[in-house]
Amino acid sequence: MTATPARRLTRVPRGGRYHEAVRPRLLPALLPLLLFPLGAAQTVATPILMPSVVARYPHDRAAFTEGFQYLGNGTLMESTGIEGQSGVRRVDLKSGKVLARVATPIATAFGEGVTALNGVAYHLTWEDGVAITFDAGTLKETGRYRYSGEGWGLTTDGKALIMSNGSSTLVWRDPKTFRVTRSVQVTDAGQPVKNLNELEFVQGNVYANVWLTDRIARIDPQTGKVTAWIDVAALTREASAAAVKAGRPLTFDDVPNGIAFVPERGTLLLTGKRWATVFEVKLPGVKPEVTAPTGQGRASH
Repeated sequence: MTATPARRLTRVPRGGRYHEAVRPRLLPALLPLLLFPLGAAQTVATPILMPSVVARYPHDRAAFTEGFQYLGNGTLMESTGIEGQSGVRRVDLKSGKVLARVATPIATAFGEGVTALNGVAYHLTWEDGVAITFDAGTLKETGRYRYSGEGWGLTTDGKALIMSNGSSTLVWRDPKTFRVTRSVQVTDAGQPVKNLNELEFVQGNVYANVWLTDRIARIDPQTGKVTAWIDVAALTREASAAAVKAGRPLTFDDVPNGIAFVPERGTLLLTGKRWATVFEVKLPGVKPEVTAPTGQGRASH
């Protein structure tokens, strides 16, 4: 999700001996029980995937990125946080130039995720409980919805909106009413995965930045199980080194946040809060596809 110096940070956070004569016969049979005692869960480690960088693009160092989505035709939609600096913008991917922008209409709000579906952009606020809609083309405000709890990340599967609130729960919302239609708890090896932040729906999976970490969870939306972890620590190190070289080191909350799917290339665009770079990466299991631009049918936070 988001972080400011005032934000709460409480979330940071053998076998036996056998007689030589019987060992050959007993050990193979007993080994499963030694490793997995009766009643214990026999879990398999969740795969860790390493992204491969194929391109780099400039990114506004002042952008405290909360939502990130590829609209097609080399254009991104991005939302930013921080009270008084929050807003939604369209950005040229190659140059990093801001093509259009609008401030979050509630002046005191901390802006959060954004996603576009059928020409409508939905923008969350952190603690105000208000989702604001804009015309995705003109960025003119078109309406508001109320919701309970915090707002963090937002994406869409092409039909419903999918939202995170900083917990381990993802909720699906009706884009016409913003009412919750279903929810799922995200778990890894049976344990809840908290601090789910910026989201992206990619080829049947939900990808989620985990706040204050260098990990992106790939989530099965039906079961909530994490099916893989994407390790972006190398990207964080590169972004941090560049910031130090420029004389503006990253702060503790300038963490990875921002996932956008480029369907025609089968790549992901990854960035972070106040990073100077957008990384285009290849990831195992993600393939190019022919589809409508995300801003028309599918989207991300």
